[in-house]
Amino acid sequence: MPTRSASRLGVKQLSDDPFESGAATVRKGAIVTCTVTKLTESGIEVTVGDGMPGFIRKSELSRDRSEQRSDRFAVGEKIDAKVTQIDQKSRKLSLSIKARESEEEKKAMQNYGSSDSGASLGDILGAALRQREEVQNTDE
Repeated sequence: MPTRSASRLGVKQLSDDPFESGAATVRKGAIVTCTVTKLTESGIEVTVGDGMPGFIRKSELSRDRSEQRSDRFAVGEKIDAKVTQIDQKSRKLSLSIKARESEEEKKAMQNYGSSDSGASLGDILGAALRQREEVQNTDE
């Protein structure tokens, strides 16, 4: 017969751990969609997937320094960010919108031309955005 304490489970033991289940699927360098849960002076707290906690530091909110403000986001807003670190000890993800923007720019430069081609970055990104819109419109 089991002892009384061994047969008692708390609510936490009955539910899946969002960090453990998320860590199995989320990888460093991946682009993930997260939901803003809290705005702070130092950045924004987010959740990824089924509640995996993450944080985006103020300096990682944008490549443009004037856009590195947490107040331009709203609780509940969904944003895409790149996973820069998975910290098992603190059980949090570190994410970066800035790194995602840089990666997208590099891909656009590779796909739509180089600085030697005479195309400006605005031309290249405009072509990339038009192609993205066309793909989204065909999916609907």
